[in-house]
Amino acid sequence: MEQLHNGYTLQIGDGCFPLSTDSIALADFVSLCRNARVLDLGSGCATLGLLLCAKDSTCKVTGIELNEIAHNCALENIRANHLQERLVNICADLRAISSLFKGAKFDCVVSNPPYFTSGPRSKTAPQARHEETCSLSELFHAASQALKFGGDFYLVHKPDRFAQICAYANKENLEPKKVCLLRHSADNPISLVVIQCRKGAKPGLVWHEACLYNPDGTPTDYYRSLYHC
Repeated sequence: MEQLHNGYTLQIGDGCFPLSTDSIALADFVSLCRNARVLDLGSGCATLGLLLCAKDSTCKVTGIELNEIAHNCALENIRANHLQERLVNICADLRAISSLFKGAKFDCVVSNPPYFTSGPRSKTAPQARHEETCSLSELFHAASQALKFGGDFYLVHKPDRFAQICAYANKENLEPKKVCLLRHSADNPISLVVIQCRKGAKPGLVWHEACLYNPDGTPTDYYRSLYHC
């Protein structure tokens, strides 16, 4: 059981993707309009949905998760946190997005997707770690289909996929607008990129960097803000 902000809790089921800095950094990075309608692609145990509901009391989140075990865990988390009116999880394939939702209607789409295209198969939550059922191209297509014009797609990924991310975003009329480069500490390489893309926007990109730890090993202000220390 993980304790989240504002009294929410997250139960991670066996074989499900654990709570990580990736999801926490992504949820912190997301900026929501009031009463935002949010879609979480690959929602797992409803981690991002819970983090966003804890962050913004007016948003409503719909999650799509293909793995039935993770989906059932998401339903338990929704019930445990009494969020049935604000958080919904659907067991479905995001590649069928056009049949799930008729027309673009979401203000915001979020995703902490699989990072890897090859390499050893993960023994823990392989669908969440490898692009077996959701390629980067398919993810961007689903996000674009679900977003209304002017809506934002937020995702977290590995820096070595950044060029591909920009290419797929451009193909789907999603313009990168803001990027955070995340490092463990200032002398470490970039470990994560968190990205905002806006549907139908003009070019114009803002960059910033963040570190989790100071040179002496103490948490940075950014870390303390993420984890509400």
